[in-house]
Amino acid sequence: MPRNVRWVLLGVMLAMLLSMLDNMVVGTAMPTVVGDLGGLEHISWVVTAYTLVTAATTPIWGKFGDLFGRKPMYLTSIAVFIAGSALCGAARSMPELIVFRSLQGIGAGGIGAGAFALVAALVPPRERGRYQGMTASVMAIGTIAGPLLGGFITGHWGWRWIFYVNLPLGLLALVWLWRTLHVPARRLTARIDWPGIALLTVTISATVLAATWAGTTYAWSSWQILSLGAAAVLGLALFVAVERRAVEPVLPPTIFTGHRNVPLATVLLLAAGVVMFGAGLYLPLFQQTVQGASAANSGLLMLPLMIPVVIVSTIAGKIMSTTGKYKFFPVLGAGFLAVGLALLATMGTGTSRILTCVHMVLVGIGLGLTQQMAGTIAQNSVDMRDMGAAMSAVTLFRTLGGSLGVAVFGSQFTHAVQSHLPGAGGGGESDAHTPDQLPAGSRNAYLDAVTSGTHQIFLTGAVLCAAAFVAALCVVEIPLRKAPPTGAHKTTVTGKAPTAAP
Repeated sequence: MPRNVRWVLLGVMLAMLLSMLDNMVVGTAMPTVVGDLGGLEHISWVVTAYTLVTAATTPIWGKFGDLFGRKPMYLTSIAVFIAGSALCGAARSMPELIVFRSLQGIGAGGIGAGAFALVAALVPPRERGRYQGMTASVMAIGTIAGPLLGGFITGHWGWRWIFYVNLPLGLLALVWLWRTLHVPARRLTARIDWPGIALLTVTISATVLAATWAGTTYAWSSWQILSLGAAAVLGLALFVAVERRAVEPVLPPTIFTGHRNVPLATVLLLAAGVVMFGAGLYLPLFQQTVQGASAANSGLLMLPLMIPVVIVSTIAGKIMSTTGKYKFFPVLGAGFLAVGLALLATMGTGTSRILTCVHMVLVGIGLGLTQQMAGTIAQNSVDMRDMGAAMSAVTLFRTLGGSLGVAVFGSQFTHAVQSHLPGAGGGGESDAHTPDQLPAGSRNAYLDAVTSGTHQIFLTGAVLCAAAFVAALCVVEIPLRKAPPTGAHKTTVTGKAPTAAP
């Protein structure tokens, strides 16, 4: 592997850091954001708008990268994300923030899909563990510095700067990759699968909206929720039928039917997405509201979850590169996730911060053993021609898991708060900063309501991770490739014309 690959990968990782920082920074600062622009009932929408659009656009970016070149698509997605970040920082109302977060989500969809496809092109699966330290370092900056930056920036500069910090980082990534990354330029005449794109967008949107509104805005048995459910099912059926006949399907069916490891890996990543988004959003809320931590301190209290992710993924990556074995890691990781979340579900108003940190360490270990390995399993099961679509599918399910998780969790949390607070539902009593201003009796009721909501959230996550554990047991351990997949185009770092791999 050329030495310059490390520099190119560092640029790719830097771009990935954009979306990673955004998720973690925004998660920590959300109580302050909704306290300024609206009530607590809007907290899930700010995140849901972002994740919904990210999920819907991820496969589109991935397929366009396969067709028209990964570098221009990747750089374009970074530029869109930067523009969305600038607008989010300037938002003056909650509707504006939600719209601009959607624009951010469009860029994030391209960043996620393109980054994994580029990594797959540059580094074969067996060698990825050697570069796991680089990935882990980026994860350390994103997952550890994210909550710290979110708390520090929110407390000292204001929440708007949590979006503005993306601007210099994004511009640096653009310049870096423009100069160092050289991949085959493609000018294909293949027809774009517009029907598939439209149907996939409708299906994802209907699914996420149904999960967001069910039980809160509308009853589960209401015609609105039933109509969205029917639209999702019908859209999925039509999407599958269209993809089977499409010349260049946005999600080729072969990436799911070629080997069972790909759908199993998507289950693992879906569960990891639910845990990451849910924990990143509701753990800071619980720590600030129930345990009395400030915004800055809640960022520090997230370290027990984030540090194990970095350490464990680095160690697992080195072992994988040395032995070529990987099945054991997602099995163990899913088990840690299920146990850790089940313990988090036992937290109450009297739970100490130390005990909460112990439970978070278990969840962090599980994420470190699951996320990276699930991606490697999927990469090792498809040809390079479909790598962009395959990686976008993997990213889609992880993002969709986060989107559905936040939507369902938001529904559960809001319902729990409203059911525990007499007369709640008007929004004013559920503000993130209300507890300090409430009488003792009302304050205790509110804390009990928040505790009940987080209990339901983490218990649901534990059940999902138990299902992921079963999926991990079914993974077939096949030898990791030591070279790019058959039919791959070599990605260059010298700027010279690429040649087809034999």
